[in-house]
Amino acid sequence: MNTDESDWFKSSHSGPDGDSCVEVSTSRPEAVRVRDSKDRRGPRLTISPAAWRAFLSRAGS
Repeated sequence: MNTDESDWFKSSHSGPDGDSCVEVSTSRPEAVRVRDSKDRRGPRLTISPAAWRAFLSRAGS
């Protein structure tokens, strides 16, 4: 598991406090990782880039 904090970024829709959103890492070409910004050491969801693109296309609708 990569622990480099510079690999993670927050949603551009995050509130001004930045504490109620998810963070995403796309540093590995085979996986997109998602975590809770309030619990950075907690569980992480790992999905394929294709699944992430499908999620984003539906979430933006």
